[in-house]
Amino acid sequence: MTARAPLPTKRTTSPLVMAFVRFVVCGGGVGLAAGGALVLLGDRVPLVLSNAVVTVVSTVIATELHSRITFRSERGGWRIHLRSGLTVVVSYAFTTAALLVLHAVQSAPSALVEQTVYLSASAVAGAGRFALLRLVVFAPATARPAVPATAGPIAPAPAKPVVVAA
Repeated sequence: MTARAPLPTKRTTSPLVMAFVRFVVCGGGVGLAAGGALVLLGDRVPLVLSNAVVTVVSTVIATELHSRITFRSERGGWRIHLRSGLTVVVSYAFTTAALLVLHAVQSAPSALVEQTVYLSASAVAGAGRFALLRLVVFAPATARPAVPATAGPIAPAPAKPVVVAA
């Protein structure tokens, strides 16, 4: 009698990996659309103004997509948008700092080196932003134990008498 080999089990991808893939697809899609919007606005609106408007609008859209698709969260509202916006500010500061350090170390870096530093810093900032969004912004609300409505304040435990040896 021969033993049957176990049937192969179906491999499933980690929910964390799938959330990260959705994060990249949603964020990348919004980023591409934002780049296109900048090109369209470039001739009509000053670059600084169009970049500011596109950044705010794309951040709001990306936050909604991340809430609904990436993290499948029930949370919403302006507080979520503000927190998500703060992660964008942190990412901007990180990539800017990376470029400033590059220019402090090398006075005239080539375009290839500059882009390599920028894209590397953007990748690290994106991973950090994913972690912040997942763990802070869209984290499920912690369950608090229910306190009965009739319960009053909790009385402190009586102090234990101190015995001093003579």
